[in-house]
Amino acid sequence: MASLVALAMAGGPLFVQELQRAWDEGDAVLPIDPRLPEVGVRRLVAALRPASMVDADGSRRRLADGVAVEPGDALVMATSGTTGDPKGCVLTHAAVAASARATSDRLGVDPEVDRWLACLPLSHVGGLSVVTRALVTGTPLSVHPGFSAKAAADAVRSEGVTMVALVATALRRVDAGTFRTVVLGGSAPPAELPGNAVTTYGMTETGSGVVYDGWPLDGVEIEVVPAVPGPGSGRPRSGRPGSGRREPGPVPGPAPGSGVARAAGAVGASEGEIHLRGPMLVRAYRQCGASTDGRDPDLYQDPKSADGWLATGDWGVLSADGRLSVLGRLSDLVITGGENVWPAAVEEALQCLPGVAAVAVGGRPDPEWGQRVVAWIVPADPLDPPTLESLRARVAEELPRFAAPRELVLVNSLPRTSLGKVTRYQLA
Repeated sequence: MASLVALAMAGGPLFVQELQRAWDEGDAVLPIDPRLPEVGVRRLVAALRPASMVDADGSRRRLADGVAVEPGDALVMATSGTTGDPKGCVLTHAAVAASARATSDRLGVDPEVDRWLACLPLSHVGGLSVVTRALVTGTPLSVHPGFSAKAAADAVRSEGVTMVALVATALRRVDAGTFRTVVLGGSAPPAELPGNAVTTYGMTETGSGVVYDGWPLDGVEIEVVPAVPGPGSGRPRSGRPGSGRREPGPVPGPAPGSGVARAAGAVGASEGEIHLRGPMLVRAYRQCGASTDGRDPDLYQDPKSADGWLATGDWGVLSADGRLSVLGRLSDLVITGGENVWPAAVEEALQCLPGVAAVAVGGRPDPEWGQRVVAWIVPADPLDPPTLESLRARVAEELPRFAAPRELVLVNSLPRTSLGKVTRYQLA
């Protein structure tokens, strides 16, 4: 019976070796962030029930009450979603391979020329997918224990690295032009991007990014579903996304392919919840509870619909020609006085304000407006912080006045994941 092996180690050759060993033995892997405190590791192990754990030095130990995985399972990726409660996204070998091939085809990766650098946390799918992509396609790979601008620069010079996956905070610290392609994920990208950067949209449940620069990868279908169906009839139209191999050089636009984007019940641009379908999606959530039987029907819960669609919980706009723009999480939406306010748009307006080192926007209950827009600000100078009036004036320059914050909260730091995303559920 296949087992779940936890790898509690940083990135490096040993991690890749232990991942490959587990796969060769028919087991699945649960990456655990080595920076996680012991109480967090115990909580994760109790929730996902691996049968063994490999520590940082490569030593392996059996764990009590391990629960088997299904044949074909490759990865169990821990995710806390928007609640902070751990659950495991199960990705099969077939899903991992589909993701690796679709992303590599879109980027035109050539194993004879290219070399990947994995320097994001391997406990997150955005970091681990670099490793699995390289293993599946036979592309050379360098794996670092974490991000270091100097180490990344050295890897380009001494190891021949051409491809790298980064988040926005790391992008600002490197010379992007030294890489052939920079794949950006995690937190929102900066307003100004280098020409060789590719922005991605995806989540743990999709096995890494499935939409590149707004266009779905080959084999990926997108549908936006309005909360309340609007006027219109007929089947949605296809977009024009796709892929294609290319020579090293600037990142290309999409070419005709099999990716499909459609707006449910709409002819032109449409707005709604983003639904995805494709071969790289999560098989199920692993939720062990008190189960000791790997085949317990309550052990796995499939988040997809009967016909394979995954409702992402994200809201987006699909253009008439099939390009997707993501507005934000539905759970992040602030409805104030009957008006919808997306925090990301407000944050983008405020990030350029002098005196703002970091910003997060959300909502709090309000007796008059239902919710009020709140800005949590890390001031650049704690002795001279920005005022609420300055924030409101700045937002009103770009957005309707109802989107301007009605409350300012000064903080020393914002709660973030290891990839730099603000954990909004912790703000309040």
